[in-house]
This record gives sequence, C-alpha cells and structure tokens, in this order.
Amino acid sequence: MSNQSPPPPLSLTERRKLATQLEIAHAAAELFTAHGTDGTTAEAIAGRAGVALRTFYRYFRTKQDAVGPLLAVGGERWRALLAGSEPGVALPEALRGAIAEALAARDEAAAAGLRQVRGLLRAAAGDPALRAVWYRVNQESEERLRPVVAELAGEGVRPLEVRVAAAAATDAIRIALEVWAESDADVTGPGCPAELAVRCLRGLMGGWDR
Repeated sequence: MSNQSPPPPLSLTERRKLATQLEIAHAAAELFTAHGTDGTTAEAIAGRAGVALRTFYRYFRTKQDAVGPLLAVGGERWRALLAGSEPGVALPEALRGAIAEALAARDEAAAAGLRQVRGLLRAAAGDPALRAVWYRVNQESEERLRPVVAELAGEGVRPLEVRVAAAAATDAIRIALEVWAESDADVTGPGCPAELAVRCLRGLMGGWDR
C-alpha cells in the first residue's frame, strides 16, 4: 500500500467548480460523438450542460478543451488503483493489475464511459485540436503517475527507470484505447481495452527486471 499522504479535501466551492466542469465535459463529449467537432459549437455545449456561455468560457478556452476533465477522470481512477496495490507486489504486476481493473467494464456506467472515450477518439481523428487535448491529458497523467511509481518501485530504483515505467504504463493505456476506438470490438472480450492495454504494457516493459 502506498504511503503517500492523501490530498487535502476540496472545499465546497472547489467541488462545485469540478462538478460544473464535468457537466460541461459530458455535454461536449455527447455532442462531439453525435455531430463531430465541426458540427458542435460552444453555445450548443453550454446549452446541453445547462450553463451560460460565459460560464463555459470561464472554464475552457475552446470547445475542444471542454472534454479535458472527462478524459482526466480515468487517469485519476487508475492512479488511485495503482497506489492501493498490495504491499510487496512487483511493479510490473501492480501496473498490470491496476490497468486491467481501471479498463474493466464491470458495470454499465463503466461501459458507457469507455464508449464515450471511443466516440471522442473517433471525433479526434479529424480534429487536430481535439487530439492535442487527448495528448495533453495523457502527458499530465504520466507526470502525476511518477511519484506513485517511485513509491511502489522502492529504494534503489533510479529516476530514469521511474520515468520509463510511468511512460510505458501511460502509453499502454493510450495506445490500447486508440486501437480499440478504431475497431468494432466490445468493451469486454477479445480486443477490449483492458486486454489490449495489458498486452501493450508487457511489450513496453519487456526489459524490466525487478
């Protein structure tokens, strides 16, 4: 179990802000999936989310930026799963277990979340700005993952190894979701995100000897 101190609790104002951002993010994702980014305006997103346009622009610079909080939620969940790994578990095994659990569609809400990401990635194929948001979220997730990896890896593991492991884990998820989004595979079974991500991780961490 990770010994990292939990972050301080959010204030009521911060919780409301995050809730509003996620409402806008969900609205943007729904509209991008249905109509594409070219067929979606910031006004439409704000209307779907039930907020004023000025509220939208208070939080997001562009319509593509609006999906950032939604994409980041998955990274937050899987980092928490990794931090909660059993003591003594080897890092590659801990990474595989956390990734498989994070991408498992164990209920309809989780399945719907994966399908929403698929819709966004398909929309991003024709929108460089939306792809940039996706890559930015992944980069930020990798940076936040490093201290978790460092703690699990234990003493004697060099910073380079920590960065490589964090990058491998992040890229395994990113590549798996991108490949899955291009396919017709379901959220479970052959070719599902969890299976693809574990396969990617094995390939990317093939040289890890700890």
